[in-house]
Amino acid sequence: MPVDDQLAIVGRLALAALLGAFIGLERELRGYPAGVRTIALVALGSALFTEISRLMGVEDRIAAGIVTGIGFLGAGVIFREGYTVRGITTAATIWSAAAVGMAVGRELYLVAGLGSVIVFLLLEARDPVRRMDDFVRGRLRKLVAHEDPNEKDGEGDD
Repeated sequence: MPVDDQLAIVGRLALAALLGAFIGLERELRGYPAGVRTIALVALGSALFTEISRLMGVEDRIAAGIVTGIGFLGAGVIFREGYTVRGITTAATIWSAAAVGMAVGRELYLVAGLGSVIVFLLLEARDPVRRMDDFVRGRLRKLVAHEDPNEKDGEGDD
């Protein structure tokens, strides 16, 4: 393979790592187990596997292997504490970073770049979503508190 083609692949790997690091930044800043380095490695590795599979002509099998392997890796960060399950968002982040890496490996730069931004924004939406949840739950509590206990299924005394 010509050196120019190899350098293009290395450039794509660097882009995948950079996009993965961008996604991992949110996890790192919040102190989660999979941060910048982990997510960057997942994106880079996925891009590399995608590049190799393209060169070998076995894209479908390798892509399926990436998805399966990343699922296994993601399962390793999910654990249960009593009635609470933790790590699901981090696992989904790892899975999404692998998809971004695969997009870079297929030279879908716009898809990979915008996909990274969307993943980052979704991760950052944590606080607004919690505020919305608190608001809705508060409203529901008020509605339940104001219900007439003598009414049945909306049937009142006519």
